Amino acid sequence: MDPIKVAIIGLDTSHSVALPKLMQDPETTDQVKELKAVTCLRFPTPFQSEAGQDERQAYLESIGVKVTRDFDEAVADCDAIMLEINDPAFHLEYFEKCAKLGKPIFLDKPFADNLENTKKIIDIAKENNVRYFTSSSLRFDIDMVEGLQQVKPPVSATVWGPVGRAPAGSSIIWYGVHAFEILNTVMGSGAIGVSGSADMHGYVFHVIYADGRRGIVELSRNCWSYGATCRDAAGKSDIIRVTGRVPFYKMLLLEIVKFFKGEESVAISDSVEVMAMLCAADAAAKSGKLEPVYKF
Repeated sequence: MDPIKVAIIGLDTSHSVALPKLMQDPETTDQVKELKAVTCLRFPTPFQSEAGQDERQAYLESIGVKVTRDFDEAVADCDAIMLEINDPAFHLEYFEKCAKLGKPIFLDKPFADNLENTKKIIDIAKENNVRYFTSSSLRFDIDMVEGLQQVKPPVSATVWGPVGRAPAGSSIIWYGVHAFEILNTVMGSGAIGVSGSADMHGYVFHVIYADGRRGIVELSRNCWSYGATCRDAAGKSDIIRVTGRVPFYKMLLLEIVKFFKGEESVAISDSVEVMAMLCAADAAAKSGKLEPVYKF
């Protein structure tokens, strides 16, 4: 079968290069050949310089991806769309443009830059009857998937991951999404409040659940590792460490393939809860108070 032709929207993120590289770079072993990036739309954002986008464009063109600044040209001959925009402030604008095409969409993390725009994206998807999902790649990491198969449902979990400094907007929403995705993957839904604060290493957040469960999220600067410690009702603890033994970008692409072929992926309700926890964490870091996890 011919590969699914994908339009990449955005060139301000390393994902715009890393994901097509796994699809079709001749030097990549074990390619995800079910997908082929055919076009990429570039436009300026605070998250990447023009010189940096020039370098990425040169690479993409070397592996057969046409890079353009014209939206209509970018989406003219594709079967599906991957919104790969580093700056979440642009997610609503480009999701709305893409939703009108009726093609399946992968919206790279985070959902949006705030809850108001998250709600608008959900409404736009409903109005246009478009299939989409949004997720961090960490949810599909092989260590995470296999580790959770060995773990009983936890009553508490401590998860960790890095936090970068966003060139614009909230650093917590922009990069904390990875760790909060892990928390949602481990604990499921039901979060009702987040408290926490900054320290010299980053941030620590306490997430409370309606049924009494507890989550701790540690976001650290200059510490590029991910994982989780889970404790069940009997007191047994398990540690899941993300090792990268299978690149989690590849695991994400395999999930995208299944979704583009018609399977369902991450429930929008889970993605909304991740976004709501991120916004509550961002508010808690500023207020020093317990902030509610918004429910749509």
